[in-house]
Amino acid sequence: MTDSTTPSASSTAPVDVFAKVRGHEREAQLNAARDAGLLPYFHVQESAAQPVVVMEGAERVQLGSNNYLGLTSDPRVLQAAHDAIDAYGSGLTGSRLLNGTIPLHLELEREIAEWMGTEDAIVFSTGHQANVGTLGTILAPGDTVVADSADHASILDGCLLSRAKLRAFRHNKLDKLEKQLQRAAGDGGGVLVVVDGVFSMEGDIAPLAEIAELCDRYGARLMVDEAHGAGVLGTRGAGASELLGVEDRVDLRMGTFSKSLASCGGFIAGATEVVDYLRISSRAFLFTASAVPAAVGAALAALRIVRSDEGPALLAGVLDNARYLRDGLEQLGYAVVRPQELGAAAPGPDGRDDVVTPIVPVLVGDDWKAALLWRALFDAGVFVNTALHPAVPPGGALLRTSVMATHGREDLDRALDAFDRVKRAFEAEHGELPGPGSH
Repeated sequence: MTDSTTPSASSTAPVDVFAKVRGHEREAQLNAARDAGLLPYFHVQESAAQPVVVMEGAERVQLGSNNYLGLTSDPRVLQAAHDAIDAYGSGLTGSRLLNGTIPLHLELEREIAEWMGTEDAIVFSTGHQANVGTLGTILAPGDTVVADSADHASILDGCLLSRAKLRAFRHNKLDKLEKQLQRAAGDGGGVLVVVDGVFSMEGDIAPLAEIAELCDRYGARLMVDEAHGAGVLGTRGAGASELLGVEDRVDLRMGTFSKSLASCGGFIAGATEVVDYLRISSRAFLFTASAVPAAVGAALAALRIVRSDEGPALLAGVLDNARYLRDGLEQLGYAVVRPQELGAAAPGPDGRDDVVTPIVPVLVGDDWKAALLWRALFDAGVFVNTALHPAVPPGGALLRTSVMATHGREDLDRALDAFDRVKRAFEAEHGELPGPGSH
C-alpha cells in the first residue's frame, strides 16, 4: 500500500520554481535590445563619479548620476573614508546591536538629527533598508498606509512587508489622497501617509504643505522620503520638508547617503521614542551587518561640508545647473518638466519663486525610441538613464538626466550640443519626438 504522504508515480509532476525565469514577458524585448546593442543598463564606468567619466573606453558627460553635490571625489571625503579604514578596518562583521557600532555611527546620527531638526536619528546600512525596516516595523496588520503611486520601490516593499492595508493614490493628486484618507478612517487602525519629497523619476516635488494639512485633518501620521531632496533643497539642504516650511508637521524623514552625501547608507530622523523603537525592533536594522567604516566616515565628512559655510554655494550650484540644462533642452525642442512653483513657500536659494530639481526627465514616450535615443547619446559622448515601463506608466518612457554642482558650463554645453545633433538625426530617421509642453 502506498503511503498517503509519499507522492505516487501518477502524481502531478512538481513545478520548477525556476520556470518563471524562462519565457517571461520581458525576455524577448530584453534579448532583442541586447542583440541590437540598445540595452541601456549595466554599462561599466571605469573612473570616479565625476562630471565627465570614462565609460567603456570613452569619455562621456555623466548625466546619469545622483552625485548631486559632486562630493564623491572631494579630498576631505576621501580622506575621511581612509581614516575610518585605518581606525576601524575594512568591515565590522556584525550588526549595530552587537559589535557593529563605532563612534562614527553615533556622531553621524547626532549630526543628522541636528541637520534635520529632529530629536534623534538612526543609520541603516542602505537606503532601501531604511524604508523597508521602518515601514515594516512601524506598520502592522490592521493599520493603513496611504502612498503616492510614484513612491520609490523601497517604500512599496516596506508597505508590503508590514501587511498593513495599502491604499495608493494617483501621483500628487490631493483629491485622490483625501479620498483614500476618508476610506482609511473606516479601516480601524493607525494611518500613515508616506510620500517622496522629490520623486526619483519625475523630479517633481510633493505638495507637502497640503499633504500635511490633510494628515492633520484626518489624524494620520506623515513620513517623507528625502532621498533626492536632502543635500539639494532648502537653506540648510535638509530637503523638500525644509524648502516648503513643513518640517514641524512631518513625523518621520528618511534620507540616503548615496546621493548628495557621497557614500552608501540611509537614515530615519524623527522623535526619540520612534527611533528607539526601531533600534530594538527593526529586523532590517538588527539582522544585517553594520555599514562599513569607510561609508560612515565618508557620509559624515560630506554632511559636514553641506552644513559648513561652503554648503549654500553647493546647493545653489546644483539647482542653477539643473535650470540651465532644463532650459537648454527645452530650447532644443525636447519635452522636459516645467519649473515647479513654490507657492507660499519661501523662495529658493536663487530668490526665485519656482525651482528645478537636479532630476530633469526628458519624455520620449515609446520604449524602443527611448532605447534608440539613449544609444545615440551614448555614442555621442553623453550618458543618461533610461526609464521604461514598468518603471514608468505605459507610453511614458523617458530619459532621466541629472546634474551635479560640479558640472561646469562647458560640460553642460557639450551635452546640449550632443542632444541637439542626436535629435536632428533621430527625427530625420524615426519621426518627431514629443516637444515642449508634452510632459
